[in-house]
Amino acid sequence: MATITIPKELAQNKDLIAVPRNTYGEFLTWLKKIKSARTFKPTKAELKALARGRKNFANGNYVTLNQLDNELDRNS
Repeated sequence: MATITIPKELAQNKDLIAVPRNTYGEFLTWLKKIKSARTFKPTKAELKALARGRKNFANGNYVTLNQLDNELDRNS
């Protein structure tokens, strides 16, 4: 069995985790993929539409899925 020595400044840090090298490599690969993934950044028009939708919802101006389904069935 291998023996390792942990420096005192690291031992005081309670967030220390030991993992096998290949697991750490997989984690780094995953981290690169996550960082390279594009995140959604709405345009000003999309933010305005979202605010309008939230306001309508708060005021009760919406249709439930069942209501929409019934309306679509009636018009068919």
